[in-house]
Amino acid sequence: MYTNLLDHIRKYVALSETEAEVLLSFLRYRELKKKDWVLQEGQVCAYNFFILRGCLRLYVITEKGTEQIIQFGIDHWWISDYNSYDRQVPSGAAIQAVEPTEVAMIDRRDQAALFAQLPQLEAYFRIIFQRAYAASLMRIQFMTCLSGEERYLQFSRNFPEFVQRVPQYMLASYLGFTPEFLSKMRAKKKSR
Repeated sequence: MYTNLLDHIRKYVALSETEAEVLLSFLRYRELKKKDWVLQEGQVCAYNFFILRGCLRLYVITEKGTEQIIQFGIDHWWISDYNSYDRQVPSGAAIQAVEPTEVAMIDRRDQAALFAQLPQLEAYFRIIFQRAYAASLMRIQFMTCLSGEERYLQFSRNFPEFVQRVPQYMLASYLGFTPEFLSKMRAKKKSR
């Protein structure tokens, strides 16, 4: 069940079978149906989620009452509201399943004990957070420097799996434009 997670960790740090058993003792498993939440706005985020299979979205509700998707996560990605998780404050975001999803969860209360027993996991998470931070900066750059069409083309080139898996209105929200604009972009791309 956790083979994907263990393989992912072993790409970055050494983890023996005995150490893997220690890690597994700290994990919780959860299956989600489409539209199930792992976090709702106003809750304190208690878990870091590794997506074993499926797709999650992290979104906020804007002043206009619309959903603004901040992040997607698919197979073998981590997702959480790290501000709420780290500071233990109510979340301003929600995390919801886009499709049937399976996650491995690490409880924040167990994290220090886990790192004490397996210090290499601190290095692993540092690498993962550095990559996530770099991806966030790249997204900000795309959102501020590229036109809507350029954002769509760049995203569809870099992440074709999202374009296939995520509903069009969600992709539009993530890329910062309307579903109608996205329909025009897709039609234009197909006609080329």
